[in-house]
Amino acid sequence: MSAQENYVGVGGWTDYHELTPKDHAVFKEALEGFVGVQYTPETVATQVVAGTNYRYHAKAQQPGSPAIWAAIVEIYAPCGFHGHPATHSMNIRPLIPR
Repeated sequence: MSAQENYVGVGGWTDYHELTPKDHAVFKEALEGFVGVQYTPETVATQVVAGTNYRYHAKAQQPGSPAIWAAIVEIYAPCGFHGHPATHSMNIRPLIPR
């Protein structure tokens, strides 16, 4: 594929892909102090807007429970993000098979 075929313009979502170190850092910072369910990111799609939207496909598990389910963790990091959890907004949705 050419660079032109891989280009995603402002407002478009990338395909889900492996996490970069920055993707890991955003996820870790946003969920710091989060209790009740442990989320492990597997892949991520991003969208550049007035900042960056991250849509993580993650495994979810309550501590001490053998049950594991899939979830989408959506995080918004505004322009100029420098790793402070308060700069994020977050939404978590379980993926329930139909």
